[in-house]
Amino acid sequence: MIVNFNNLQDKILRENIFKIFSIALKQTNTKDNISVNITIVSQKEIRRLNNEFRQVDRITDVLSFPLFERDEMKSGEMLDENITSDIGDIVICSTRAKEQAKQYGHSNLREFCFLALHGLLHLLGYDHIQKNDEAVMVPLQEKILNEADVKR
Repeated sequence: MIVNFNNLQDKILRENIFKIFSIALKQTNTKDNISVNITIVSQKEIRRLNNEFRQVDRITDVLSFPLFERDEMKSGEMLDENITSDIGDIVICSTRAKEQAKQYGHSNLREFCFLALHGLLHLLGYDHIQKNDEAVMVPLQEKILNEADVKR
């Protein structure tokens, strides 16, 4: 697995995200020959992206930009065993993540890891819009974070 970090220099955070992603790939039975890009941005930039791509004119915490459709990722059919496949981009708003860490009473590390994992699961085809999808995604997130020992 390759994780390209843009604007994220914190070595401990990078190591924890990589560890969480490794666990997530095992938990979701996803081959590890994938590449993911994580970019940390300002409130202004995430608002612009949210407006441009989702037509929602407000700041958000994380956005995912998958390169494959949900059904393609769930089946794993587009992942070639012989090459590394780029599956998409995750964009996290640093300011929003820090605000949420305070709001929820946990560390910045936990919030950034949660947001990165949440983004990865979206890239892997998971969603939480429908109740039945949320019933799968939310417990999976908690299981992975607990296994990585990144707790509230």
